[in-house]
Amino acid sequence: MFRLANPEYLYALLVIPALIAFFWYARMKRRKALALFGQREILSVLMPNVSGTRPILKFIVLLVAITSIIIGIARPQFGSKLRNEKRKGIELMIALDVSNSMMSEDIQPNRLERAKRAIAQLVDKLSNDKIGLIVFAGDAYTQLPITADYVSAKLFLNSISTQIVPTQGTAIGAAIELGVKSFSPTFAGSKAIIIITDGENHEDDAAEAAAEAAKQGIVVYTIGMGSPEGGPIPVFENGQKSYRKDKQGNTIVTKLDEQMLQKIAEAGKGAYVRANNAQVGLTNLLSEIDKMEKTELESQVYADYDDKFQYFIALGLCLILLDFMILERKNKYLKNFKLFGERK
Repeated sequence: MFRLANPEYLYALLVIPALIAFFWYARMKRRKALALFGQREILSVLMPNVSGTRPILKFIVLLVAITSIIIGIARPQFGSKLRNEKRKGIELMIALDVSNSMMSEDIQPNRLERAKRAIAQLVDKLSNDKIGLIVFAGDAYTQLPITADYVSAKLFLNSISTQIVPTQGTAIGAAIELGVKSFSPTFAGSKAIIIITDGENHEDDAAEAAAEAAKQGIVVYTIGMGSPEGGPIPVFENGQKSYRKDKQGNTIVTKLDEQMLQKIAEAGKGAYVRANNAQVGLTNLLSEIDKMEKTELESQVYADYDDKFQYFIALGLCLILLDFMILERKNKYLKNFKLFGERK
């Protein structure tokens, strides 16, 4: 298992494109300056030892050296052992609506992006629980199976968009049914499903699915994304922003269906929270979830991480030494070998 102990130092890699731009600019200025002295063919005779490729080679070596040292400073590590770890917690499935209506901007920057940020913040607060991700629109799909790997949860979360599900619609019932099937078969502890949606259910009987989940001891919570007044659904074509329209040419306004979500939460013996621009409500639900009975969970995690930064630092220093050894001018003894494919 690979990780970086100090990933924030990777921001230093932003210096690489800046150095490339500066080097290109300096080369252009040099060419223009040499052009003022005469034609290139004449200058090559007057300056036979000047190399056109060696400075480029030296610069590439220096860039690789800098990159290697920055990666080394970020401290790459590899997990050398798997360890069984026991902890007390619950299993939590989050079902996120990715239908087109979730792109409405009545919650900033839009419903879907705001929900993703809130889920990421929730994952940061988890410590002993297992989590899974489901995405749904016209149908439901498992994005991340139930796991204690919070890093993977945030990684998969970042890839979620409205294009991830091929069929549009809002099948909340299908998401609940998939969530019920996604818990660990051998886990007998507390289980919960959080549905994050605008509630415009057009596909199935979600309340009935929530009631069936409750019969199996699974609590169903709902979070309403959007406002009762609603908002249009933006569409971007060729860099231009417009809004989705119906067959009659009228702008479609998507509204939060609170009544539906309250009904689902009631049937699932959970609670309903409406999101707004200040907060989504996951923190409030987490307080409710923390009250659920915790059960001992066992999971495998990587331990005993070994630092490998020294290899990257050593490579960087060797390349810097090589950069000093490569002369910008041609070697008078080796120039006839055309080691770098230069023209005479």
